[in-house]
Amino acid sequence: MSLSSSLNAGVSGLATNSSRLATISDNISNSSTFGYKKVETEFHSLVIAGTYTAGGVRSTVERNVDAKGTLISTGNATDLAVAGRGFLPVASRTDVVSGGDFQMQMTSTGSFKLDQNGYLRSPSDLLLLGWPADADGTIPQLPRSSDSGLEPIQVNLNAVSGEPTTAMTLAVNLPATETEAGASGAAQEMLLEYYDNLGASQSITATFTPSVPGAGQSNEWTVELYDSASAAVVGDYTLTFDDSRTDGGTLASVVTNAGGAYDPATGSVIVTVDGGPIEITFGQIGDPVGMTQLGDRFAPVNLDKDGAPVGNMLSLEVDSAGYVYALYDSGITRTIYQVPLVDVPNVNGLMALNNQSFIPSSDSGDFFLWDAGTGPTGEMVPFAREESTTDVAEELTSMIQTQRAYSSNAKVIQTVDEMLQETTNIKR
Repeated sequence: MSLSSSLNAGVSGLATNSSRLATISDNISNSSTFGYKKVETEFHSLVIAGTYTAGGVRSTVERNVDAKGTLISTGNATDLAVAGRGFLPVASRTDVVSGGDFQMQMTSTGSFKLDQNGYLRSPSDLLLLGWPADADGTIPQLPRSSDSGLEPIQVNLNAVSGEPTTAMTLAVNLPATETEAGASGAAQEMLLEYYDNLGASQSITATFTPSVPGAGQSNEWTVELYDSASAAVVGDYTLTFDDSRTDGGTLASVVTNAGGAYDPATGSVIVTVDGGPIEITFGQIGDPVGMTQLGDRFAPVNLDKDGAPVGNMLSLEVDSAGYVYALYDSGITRTIYQVPLVDVPNVNGLMALNNQSFIPSSDSGDFFLWDAGTGPTGEMVPFAREESTTDVAEELTSMIQTQRAYSSNAKVIQTVDEMLQETTNIKR
């Protein structure tokens, strides 16, 4: 009968509004939870075919995973958030330390700090995952549709590192007066420091000897390079300088007497010291910023090198592309990991877990690992956290509406009860 259907409709109204109040309560309680994605309750009417009877209402609950909270800045370089689409790959610390296979989870933000074992761990015990870099700092090609290449980021807190020198710039102004007839012919020396493969300081002694002619001016110098580590001459070159009005003082030619051949395209030579090859740049032919011969003064113009001595690790940094760098007190920076961003076709189909993390499901589709800032994914933001997507004012308004709707449904049940009571009284 219609009274019974009215009663059932009122009961369903109480149940669905109770469900909505639960989601509102959850949202408000997590309004300060970083990375929290609000939950919404949707109502759907039920229609029973045939003679009209009250069908009532049912509800479905959906978490708006695609909603983005406001990003706020922090003072920790490994506080991470995502500006745009994508999630950070993480794993439960319990799964990792147990030694078994861990399940990749996804989160939109995290405050990661090094723990006693060197893992980048969040306060909720989630470990940040990444691809490890090779010794030269490059990231190998790894599968993008599988998490098999990912591993928890772990850093040796007592790590020391050095970086050998592989390239130098040698730009010196040589005195033109020393290549004139009657000049003293005295050689000029200078030490070029470099770091060997073990981070120790070594040196190359560069000796510049002018060619003094019997008459006129030769504009010619011999450069001998002596390696302290191997105690041997590793290069010998004859430099001739231009004396024209337009290019006067610049290199006119370089003749290789010993060592690696001069490459006019790069303006450099490659010499082999005790630890391996080093590229030394003299400058290109006619280049005014390379080796020059002007005036009467011997003066270094540009002496530069790469490499660094042994240093202790100071801190970690993450850039917008997800590369994790180790910074050392010697001034060098090493790439040690890359953190990809995880994306799925339907983010709202992800299965929610504790600690604002998610895992793929049949509704979300399969995941893919992107370099941050490529494809559909946004950039990684260090020194930042993502706030909760809960709007407290909106939730409080919804709470008032839910309370009124619940009271109205209770009133329907009370009214139906009174009408049934009147029906019973008819018999009397």
